[in-house]
Amino acid sequence: MKLLKKIVWCLLLFSCSSVELIDYWKNPEIISYSTNKILIVGMTPNIEARQKFEKQLKTEYNSRGIEAIMSYQFLNSSFTSEKKTEEELKALEDKLIAEGFDTILLTKVIGIEDKIAFKEGYDSFDNTHKKFKEDYLKYQDAFYNPDYYQEYTVYNTETSLYCICPGENRELIWKGYIDITDPESINETVNDYVRLVIVVLEEQQLINPISLKMEEFIDEKAIQ
Repeated sequence: MKLLKKIVWCLLLFSCSSVELIDYWKNPEIISYSTNKILIVGMTPNIEARQKFEKQLKTEYNSRGIEAIMSYQFLNSSFTSEKKTEEELKALEDKLIAEGFDTILLTKVIGIEDKIAFKEGYDSFDNTHKKFKEDYLKYQDAFYNPDYYQEYTVYNTETSLYCICPGENRELIWKGYIDITDPESINETVNDYVRLVIVVLEEQQLINPISLKMEEFIDEKAIQ
């Protein structure tokens, strides 16, 4: 976990990202995993965010020679607009297996937190606060300055990788808990989120890394 945190920290350092990996779980019985055909599902009513997210993940999997299908193209609109029963979801899994799928990647928002913190502009003193006056000077605006506090929103999300391999148990392979803080741009948030997920999956041997040359080619295509 320490190595993974270092990798993710370096990734976020250069992206100035509001996306952060909080925790994750990997099936202890699985050392590495490979997929041939994956369904990517972004569970959100925000159509633009869903499409951008699924498309970017599709690109990442395609670049590794893996067939990836986006749910907004595979599932009809009536499927996502109405509640489904356990039997209906079981039928969907059976359909996916019949069509050659062996994996599902599902991402959804599981909570929203409204938080308050003092603004960074007031953080101008040494954090040790060895003396009373240092501590008081730093926080005294709390008494009279309405701009002292800053409100922000944190979206708690969860990305899960499921195996629906024929002849094997349909089970959870990996799950990551990721927080998104005050997202301002859908493009930037999706880009940082997908990069984070891919880095973690690579480190956990759940997706193959690609060469630097291929990454440069993908970036060039994205710019075009």
